Amino acid sequence: MKYVLLTLISAMLLSISWPTYGIPFFIFFALVPLLMMEHGVSKFSKFNRKSWVVFGLSYLCFVIWNIVTTGWLYGSKNPDGSHSMMAVVFPVLVNSLLYSLVFQCYHWYKNAQGTYWGLAFFVAIWMSFEKLHLNWEFTWPWLNLGNVFSEYPKFVQWYDTLGATGGSFWILVINVLIFYTLRIWEAGRKRKSLLINTAIVAVLIVVPMIISLAKYNNFNEKPIGQVNVLMLQPDLDPYGEKYSTDSLTIENDLLSLAERNSKGKIDYYIAPETALPGRGSISETAFEKSLLLNNVKDFLAKHPGSVFSTGISSHRFYTKKDKLPKEAYQLNPALWVESYNSAVQIVPNQKVIVYHKGKLVPGVEIFPYMSVLKPLLGDAMLNLGGTVASLGTDKERVAFSNPFNKGKIAPIICYESIYGEFVTDYVKKGANFFAIMTNDSWWGVSEGHKQLLSYAKLRAIETRREIARAANSGISAHINAKGEIVEDTFYGDKTTLFAKINLYDTQTFYTRSGDLLTRFSFFALGFLLFYFLIKRVQNKMKKA
Repeated sequence: MKYVLLTLISAMLLSISWPTYGIPFFIFFALVPLLMMEHGVSKFSKFNRKSWVVFGLSYLCFVIWNIVTTGWLYGSKNPDGSHSMMAVVFPVLVNSLLYSLVFQCYHWYKNAQGTYWGLAFFVAIWMSFEKLHLNWEFTWPWLNLGNVFSEYPKFVQWYDTLGATGGSFWILVINVLIFYTLRIWEAGRKRKSLLINTAIVAVLIVVPMIISLAKYNNFNEKPIGQVNVLMLQPDLDPYGEKYSTDSLTIENDLLSLAERNSKGKIDYYIAPETALPGRGSISETAFEKSLLLNNVKDFLAKHPGSVFSTGISSHRFYTKKDKLPKEAYQLNPALWVESYNSAVQIVPNQKVIVYHKGKLVPGVEIFPYMSVLKPLLGDAMLNLGGTVASLGTDKERVAFSNPFNKGKIAPIICYESIYGEFVTDYVKKGANFFAIMTNDSWWGVSEGHKQLLSYAKLRAIETRREIARAANSGISAHINAKGEIVEDTFYGDKTTLFAKINLYDTQTFYTRSGDLLTRFSFFALGFLLFYFLIKRVQNKMKKA
């Protein structure tokens, strides 16, 4: 019962730390009860299958954490309008399993090498797992620990140096040190050691926050310019209205919304993810002939000096003579098509520029590891709300240059805004502010759209770029380079948001170096595994 209680305490602390409702400071000791559970089971319990007990209890902890923090996935709907149980059951169970496997590896290594080496291994393997979750096709970094401070940007201004992955490292090290302090106290009951270790933990918590507050209060980055941005929030129901309404009607409503709120000079009109066309998609080989896109150009002709950036659904056809991308699927014996979730920039008398979303939602926009899993699963994919086909992607980021001013936007599409190092590639391409085009309406009024907005603040801090976030149903927002929401909209409103966006052209240390501590953790993990193997070989040689 004691070990179950420790497990439940960790689950509770992890859950109540999370944005946007939680208090993140609990995260500094949220994993300590779980570490105590593992130590107690390994060293003092009489269970026959201790590894299975550790695995089962850790899985319980991570399932609770996943349900509480991402249970909003239940808001996704099936084609018949019912809530999709699979939308929440599969991610929760699988993600919890992955975290439990990480913890199990720590358990095995600690029992083989001892507590101190085990704790170093714990930090290294957790950091490595978070990096895996940022890069593989089952990617789901929603619960990466560094995200926990997204509602408290004043305390993580140093993310411009080490990023949100640096925050994960910070949290893990402090949890390990607190657990170590408790173990030292239990073993020797020495007050001096307790005071010294407690002081070290306090310094490691407080000093980064002091540095962060100093950065916040002394932020004096000089913008190279300013642009007027109008974010459009059409509030289009993604389950019914979007696919039952004529595309021209959808576009007319969007442009009417823009026209009614065009007071003064507008440099950028920014519309949400897949705002056009409605049902179907727009052929990229016929952009210049597209009625929908030419209607936008006609609108811009009435607003000289303005550009229009929007999310669209697009596609490209291929024949037998073409080199077929792996995501293309066959329509008939002679024709293939590749579909995209895209962002475009439209300027009168110029060709339409397009970018294809590079980070796709598993089970929604991509069939993970299709070559391996498709022969096993057929065409079945998890219907988590949205498309059930694998989309094409761009391998490199793109920055859209404005022909009328210094603006160069990063056309960040929805899910991409969770990825720190990925987003820095837009800055390296010259982007001096971010346009996040998103549709968070799949989950209704829930923590989903709130958390996704909150995580965007971390991208602003990491890169020191201001953000214009246009969301279909909200929340649209202007976020400054310190990660603060300057102004935002209400969820569910059909409205617009005007913002004066500052343009910055300097690159932060994090932009240049990326997830530095993660790379260090990979090296440490490799060293620890190599050390373990060397020790085993030495022990076998001694026995021989």
